Amino acid sequence: MCGIAGMMNIARDRSESELTSLVVGMTNTLHHRGPDDGDSWVDARAGIALGHRRLSILDLSAEGRQPTACACGRYVVVFNGEIYNFRELRAELEVAGDVFRGHSDTEVMISYICRYGVVEATRRFNGMFAFAVWDREERRLHLVRDRIGEKPLYYGWMGKTLLFGSELKALRSHPDFTPTIDRNALALFLRHNYVPSPYSIYSGVHKLQPGTILSISSRGAAQYHAVSAQYWSMKKVAERGVAEPFVGTMSEAIRQVDGLLRDAVKLRMEADVPLGAFLSGGIDSSTIVALMQAQSMQPIQTFTIGFYETEYNEAIHARAIAEHLGTDHHELYVTAQDALAVIPRLPDLYDEPFSDPSQIPTYLVSSLARRSVTVTLSGDAGDELFGGYDRYMLCAKIWKALRWLPLYPRRAMARLLTAVPPEGWNRLIRNPALALSRVRHASNPGEQLHKLAEVLAIPTVHELYRHLMSHWKRPADLVSGASEPPTVLTDTARRPRLRTLHDDMMYLDMESYLPDDILVKVDRASMAVSLEARIPLLDHRLIEFAWRLPGHMKIQKGTGKCLLRQVLHQYVPASLVERPKMGFGVPIDAWLRGPLRDWGEAFLDERRLREEGYLNPAPIRQKWIEHQSGARNWQYYLWDVLMFQAWLSESKC
Repeated sequence: MCGIAGMMNIARDRSESELTSLVVGMTNTLHHRGPDDGDSWVDARAGIALGHRRLSILDLSAEGRQPTACACGRYVVVFNGEIYNFRELRAELEVAGDVFRGHSDTEVMISYICRYGVVEATRRFNGMFAFAVWDREERRLHLVRDRIGEKPLYYGWMGKTLLFGSELKALRSHPDFTPTIDRNALALFLRHNYVPSPYSIYSGVHKLQPGTILSISSRGAAQYHAVSAQYWSMKKVAERGVAEPFVGTMSEAIRQVDGLLRDAVKLRMEADVPLGAFLSGGIDSSTIVALMQAQSMQPIQTFTIGFYETEYNEAIHARAIAEHLGTDHHELYVTAQDALAVIPRLPDLYDEPFSDPSQIPTYLVSSLARRSVTVTLSGDAGDELFGGYDRYMLCAKIWKALRWLPLYPRRAMARLLTAVPPEGWNRLIRNPALALSRVRHASNPGEQLHKLAEVLAIPTVHELYRHLMSHWKRPADLVSGASEPPTVLTDTARRPRLRTLHDDMMYLDMESYLPDDILVKVDRASMAVSLEARIPLLDHRLIEFAWRLPGHMKIQKGTGKCLLRQVLHQYVPASLVERPKMGFGVPIDAWLRGPLRDWGEAFLDERRLREEGYLNPAPIRQKWIEHQSGARNWQYYLWDVLMFQAWLSESKC
């Protein structure tokens, strides 16, 4: 695990010393991703500079340093991540006659590229990675990202120089970088609480899409040629799964998933440094820990964050599972003050606006783990693969109730409901003369009716799902001069033809919410403390098999992850893990009315918002006032705006 950065200067007007100084400056901003070592490689005649910061995981000797060249000298690589099947690939290369100096996965990677080329080699890599390869023979730079998007890679042209790096701060450090906020991307952020790929918060800067190789070659001093190609496609995987469904029994499926996941865990336990696992006590993390412990000769180290607020605390469940499995368990109960102390660091940690509130406990549990280990396994992605989110069932239930009624009368009903403000409905419904007992006792019936009105006006089930996944429902009205660009949630051409609505929703999450929210959260939080986080459920072999499974093996009677639960029950009694899903959150709603009120008020000051010129103050102020009064709970809407404001204050745009 490391941080990479570099540039391709097609004008070739910088000296070797200038390029070295610039690329070292870029990688120095990534010291947290690689505190153990750093180096660079420069070819001024080609205008190429590659930089690397190292977090030593495999082969702690100097043989594991980067940038690394292959034996023939044709390729030079800087690499962030891990190739988990490197031992298998190394054995193949040794049979073919290759000789190795050390035992790092980087040396195997570049040797495999040298023998088979970038595309074919990448298809054989089982891992999480973002890397840059310079082909000295063809004078071509390849930027590559792993299949799912576990490791980040940003790139963009600044004049005649292509800049790339693991985080935006590396690009910002270059003197040619011109930070211009992309208002369209800002609108997407306010809808989703993250900036979806391929966009970034800056105009002209992109995230490399997962499963993609971007190849750039220079054509003279002022021209370049770029080609982007997918070496692995989630869309094709999903379509192939529908075309070639698994036809075995539930018992056979359990055995296959158990075997695939057991091997994925085993591969990810390879390290020359201490290793452990996050354990929340939920289905996903408990499964990963159970399979780790089943393959370890000694107790593995597990880590849990506890909260004194019982509605947010899963630590007691995690402890029970750790005791059953016999792990070396670590837990830390944190106070509101501990969590609040993280907030000033968030703009720097996440590097562009990001407002999933679970970013806070994810950072805290990463900090806890880093006290004891350098590598940790995480249970993310079980919900997306095996249908675990409650919203999958909710969306299907809502659409089943709506689809019998034509759109026109539904929209007419919506207009009637919104003609009365929520406070008016509250007064009316709570009138003792009315016999609306079920509605009357809702905490805020007027708010619920307005939410119902929003849903009634939605024309299609895919738009309904986008609505459920949205915070600000019309963010382009909030951002001056913005128009939302297309995403996988709006571009029907990017969606495969699948079997069920549940499949559609899982696919959309695998292409958007998982890589752009969950994986960003885990990567930035863990790397902020120089901790490598590995996710066995994202092994591409498991993903490809999961897409072949029929829906009833994932969701039964409104309960998701049925098959994964059965795998876990082989190791942990159902009584320890079967309980309502809690999530990994913090009480943002109460904090904004309490200890964060003054902080929030400063960022949401109407005059400040107008002077900055990005956001329309009126709807923000309205929601802030309603939230403070307790009339409405706008925690997620307000947290989106506050995280942008905090980031803007730090970014100096």
